[in-house]
Amino acid sequence: MKLRVAQKIRDTEAEGPGVRYALWVQGCTIRCPGCCNPEMFVHGKGGVEVEVADLAAEILSTPRIEGLSVLGGEPFEQADGVAELCRLVKAGGKTVMLYSGYTLAELREQAKTKPGVQAMLDVADLLLDGRYDATQPEKARRWVGSTNQQLHFFTTAYRPDEPRFWSSNTVELRLENGKLTINGWPAPADVLRQFLRSS
Repeated sequence: MKLRVAQKIRDTEAEGPGVRYALWVQGCTIRCPGCCNPEMFVHGKGGVEVEVADLAAEILSTPRIEGLSVLGGEPFEQADGVAELCRLVKAGGKTVMLYSGYTLAELREQAKTKPGVQAMLDVADLLLDGRYDATQPEKARRWVGSTNQQLHFFTTAYRPDEPRFWSSNTVELRLENGKLTINGWPAPADVLRQFLRSS
């Protein structure tokens, strides 16, 4: 089984609790205005296709990580591949956090006809749901882009009263193999990207 991947970062603290392997999938039909990843909108173009089993092995061999965060793009638009990846990672003892522009109610409706969507929900420890709204930046909750979005805690791996869910958001910059990557809190990350594009 294959998955089209736009970007991956092996160790980040800006995309969920603890040190995590972050994976951005390619393709999104929601296309929230102000999204900081518009280059990930198009399906079938951009990113690279990877074998799910190979990617899971890479994730599980990464030292120090607490879990996997899957972002996009829109992870639920590649539900079968993402579900299989998350299943393998979870079986290896790691936690799973999913980011989606769809609401949980919308995903549960999709799950009635798309088994991969339900499989993703079944394996997730955390889900951040809802359209990103650039006019409502979140300033209190960590790892949340806008105030309309909600964190859903599906297992006992994490609790909403943990202090780390209420600490300051961060932006990370990396230079690897001559390529600069920026990830983390959407609004300032996008400002940095725009500045670098114009300079």
